[in-house]
Amino acid sequence: MRYIISFGLAIGVTFLLLWGMQTLIAGGNDAMSEPPRGRVLDFIRLKQDEAIVKKDRKPAKPQQPRTPPPQNMQPQIAKANPNASASNNSFAADIQADLSIGNGLRLGSSDGEYLPIVKVAPIYPRRAQSRGIQGYVIVEFTVTANGSVRDPVVIKAVPENIFDRAAMAATLKFKYKPRVIDGVPQEVAGVQNKITFQIDG
Repeated sequence: MRYIISFGLAIGVTFLLLWGMQTLIAGGNDAMSEPPRGRVLDFIRLKQDEAIVKKDRKPAKPQQPRTPPPQNMQPQIAKANPNASASNNSFAADIQADLSIGNGLRLGSSDGEYLPIVKVAPIYPRRAQSRGIQGYVIVEFTVTANGSVRDPVVIKAVPENIFDRAAMAATLKFKYKPRVIDGVPQEVAGVQNKITFQIDG
């Protein structure tokens, strides 16, 4: 009796499995037959031909050279006085022409002599300006072959030790056209220059 019941259950389970497999197969066929949902867009990018633009660039015309400055140039005096705002008095430094030249030569004695090009005004000492002190300094120096100033020395100062440092600092900034002999620049020693410190009131 036990075998008969087991055999019947086995047949029933087998039948259910076959029926389930048939149902799954039938459902899969219906899914494949349905049309796809949504829209599919294909993008095709075409590269356009790029036009090459050529620019003709013509060089600008060079400016005409300016006329060269004359040989006898006047020295430029650059005034710089940061202490001018410290007092109501205005400051004027008088830089006079060279007093003497070494070896007994004078300025302008020949075409090859040195010429002053740039003379910088000294800075008025703040203490002297506030006290209203005025005076002058005579400085002696050497004009080098490249037109700069070397070895400045105070020859005379009135009053003493007030304007010496300012006068020497300004003298070192002087520029000269050097003396030329046979096409060779030469040093000139013993050049003197008087710098006057005066407050305009």
